[in-house]
Amino acid sequence: MLSSLLPSQVKQLTESTSISLVRQIESKAIAAPPNLQPITTTYVRQGKGSIPILLLHGFDSSVLEFRRLLPLLAKKQETWAIDLLGFGFTERSQNISITPTTIKTHLYACWKTLIDRPVILVGVSMGGAAAIDFSISYPEAVKKLVLIDSAGFARGPEIKGALLTPLVYLAAEFLRQPKVREYVSKTAYYDRKFASRDALLCAALHLNSPNWRQSMVTFTKSGGYNGFSDRLLQVEQPTLILWGDTDRILGTEDAEKFERAIANSRLIWIENCGHVPHLEKPEIAAKHILDFCQSLK
Repeated sequence: MLSSLLPSQVKQLTESTSISLVRQIESKAIAAPPNLQPITTTYVRQGKGSIPILLLHGFDSSVLEFRRLLPLLAKKQETWAIDLLGFGFTERSQNISITPTTIKTHLYACWKTLIDRPVILVGVSMGGAAAIDFSISYPEAVKKLVLIDSAGFARGPEIKGALLTPLVYLAAEFLRQPKVREYVSKTAYYDRKFASRDALLCAALHLNSPNWRQSMVTFTKSGGYNGFSDRLLQVEQPTLILWGDTDRILGTEDAEKFERAIANSRLIWIENCGHVPHLEKPEIAAKHILDFCQSLK
């Protein structure tokens, strides 16, 4: 039976990895400061191991982003994926603004409630920026850090003034359009055959969640993870950087910048791969991550 947490369109999924993952999605009400309002949080857990891996998805995505990578990691390690506050299928409350601060506070409450052991924290795209922020703020929770085509280094455009709110509402509605999402999906891959109907459905299921647009708006108005390269010197954890060599979403220049800025880091290029190595080259990405985990011993 497919997860009741997802909309009815989930029945249209066709790829075995997608169907398998949605069957394993769970949820738990987790309270986090400042208001301690319980938030029904969605997550997936597979595998066993002494040091858990925790996967953080990218912007406007969900745990379904890890449908190919998570099972490979779970063969060797306990592996989690969590829908961040304001994203995926985690509950969106009108009373909570989605900002980097509320995201990491909620994530810490999730970690404390569900895992409560130091993790190998893996962040993809925006999830990479969230992982960096979390690692700096809660170093006791993170043993090692993995960044996959990570956001957070470059500073994006800022929208200020009276036009801010209508502009971000328009941007959210633009992002919802199927043709726009299809274009972004195809751009994310080196081999565009991966932008299948199943992939597009996985990337769009959460759009039917209540308060999706409001969360996108409040996150955008907060400035998001808009360039905090000056904080990278504070990263204490050993860091693995994986980067697709033909990334057309974020480009490739930031990969080496991350490696230079984070003291104990190593960059590995994934050849013939775009912005999403965990989806396009999951076996290669999993091998590098698991080798990085084994180096702890």
